[in-house]
Amino acid sequence: MKKYCLFLFLIINLPLFALERTDVILKELNEAIKNKQHYVQLKEERILNFKKIKSDNLTKEQEYNYNKTLYFEYQKLNTDSAIQYVKKNLKIAEELQNAVLFNLAQLQLVTLYSSSGKYRESEAILKSINKQSLVASLLPNYYISYREFFEHYAANSYSPEYRKQIGKYRDSLLSVLNPNTLDYKINRIQQDVFNNKKYKNPKKELLALLNKTNEESPQYAMIAYLLGKIAEAAHDLESRKKYYALSATSDIKNANKDNASLQELALVFYEIGDVDMAYKLTQSAIEDALYCNVQFRTLLMSEVYSIINTVYLEREAQRKSELQIYLLCISLLSLFLLVAIIYVYKQMKKVSRIRTELYETSQKLAELNKDITQTNSRLQESNLQLSESNLVKEEYIAHFFNLCSTYINKLENYRIILNKKATAKQFDEIYKILKSTTLVDNELEELYKNFDIIFLNLYPTFVKDFNALLIPEEQIVLKQNELLNTELRIFALIRLGITDSVKIAAFLRYSLSTIYNYRTRARNKAAVSRNDFEEMVMKIGSMALKA
Repeated sequence: MKKYCLFLFLIINLPLFALERTDVILKELNEAIKNKQHYVQLKEERILNFKKIKSDNLTKEQEYNYNKTLYFEYQKLNTDSAIQYVKKNLKIAEELQNAVLFNLAQLQLVTLYSSSGKYRESEAILKSINKQSLVASLLPNYYISYREFFEHYAANSYSPEYRKQIGKYRDSLLSVLNPNTLDYKINRIQQDVFNNKKYKNPKKELLALLNKTNEESPQYAMIAYLLGKIAEAAHDLESRKKYYALSATSDIKNANKDNASLQELALVFYEIGDVDMAYKLTQSAIEDALYCNVQFRTLLMSEVYSIINTVYLEREAQRKSELQIYLLCISLLSLFLLVAIIYVYKQMKKVSRIRTELYETSQKLAELNKDITQTNSRLQESNLQLSESNLVKEEYIAHFFNLCSTYINKLENYRIILNKKATAKQFDEIYKILKSTTLVDNELEELYKNFDIIFLNLYPTFVKDFNALLIPEEQIVLKQNELLNTELRIFALIRLGITDSVKIAAFLRYSLSTIYNYRTRARNKAAVSRNDFEEMVMKIGSMALKA
């Protein structure tokens, strides 16, 4: 079931994948056309670098090979330059009296002449060459020269006889080529496609070759072109577009100006009604043919160009007419828009004046709201302080009455004890009791303990918050079972609002200077500003802060 679903998915989505792939290829082609001059420049730089390494003391054979290399570089780039270097080699071969080198140069000149429209000169050279006198290594060049001569001449004056001659010389070429070479395979497939009208097996072979061949290889463009021709015979429009685009892109990147694929691709876009793209491709193809001086390609393109250019000009005229109508409509709309703008401008001035008045009013309201908010904040803070004060008062009043009751009971017990001692005439015991400070000390200790409990009940985080105001190494560490120490009690009283050192000294039964020293030392240990220290102590556990 899974295999069936996968198969169905592939059948449905395969056309979409193919379309997406073709769009990517066409995008790459457009980029290549845009950067066409860059690829030409790269090739010309490579040729220039090769020319710079030429030595002044080359032998005639070395100079022949040097010129032959430049011929191959210029062959598909600039026919006139290629002819120049082949003619140099003809002179060298004559000086060397080397028939093999002379014949090779002549055969190279044949193809260059026929591609540039010099058919009579090309034919004259071919007829002057004695096939029987050629060495075996030159036979492929001989048959290629004849085949290309008829291919180029067919563009000028088409005849079925020329097609037969092309097939005849391709057969002869296949008989002398090594069957294992790529050139042999391409020529054999060309024979099957163009002369024998066979497509199925050649297509499989070409697809395999396309996958194996590097895109930078000149043969890659020919393989893709042949696949485009097979797709054309099968009326497969999408594949035609794809393979011609691959071929054209490869030719442009190799700076090959003798480019057949651009012309074929232009026809594809013309068929599907994309005149703009067809015109663009035709223009590019004609520019290449003129640059390279490939006359037969120019002749082939002239017919296509005239058709596409006519349609393109008609389309442009139609667009121009539509543009004029659009301009008229835009002018009317602009006039209407101008009137609307004037009206809106006047309304905006009114709105602006009203907005200014509203803004001024809102500013006054904002100021009033700000004052009210500040007043409310102050009132809220005062209420919280009053609530806190009331809470402290309630807490301490309750404990005050409790302590008063306790002290009354203790005084009553003290009176009973003294009365018993007096009745029993134990005056020494009475004197001892009255002289001892133990009772007072115990009562003070009890008083401070009660103070600590009550205070920490009101402000349970006082010790932690107080330490947070001190530098870490000076923070207070209480002893075991100790709630507050003397320093903390001083600032606990300050927290309760008792800031007078005299009152604090009286309550804690210390001298005024001792209290002053404690307060000064604490400020010196503060992690915050010394001036703000006691004010921040008074805010510890504040309800206003919690709110």
